[in-house]
Amino acid sequence: MKVSVDRDVCVAHGQCEYNDPEHFTINDDGVLELDENPPDSAEESVLRAVSACPVRALSATS
Repeated sequence: MKVSVDRDVCVAHGQCEYNDPEHFTINDDGVLELDENPPDSAEESVLRAVSACPVRALSATS
């Protein structure tokens, strides 16, 4: 799985971090850090985090 963020759209609401703090983190500067290649075992939590983004800045592909 490949996860990406559109930095022009992301405003760091933190819903991704709330739903999957292991793979998404808002750093001290308010910038999203993410695991762009999470393991297959994390698919459910990653997809939940991607779908929770209120501005649809995240995407995931197989």
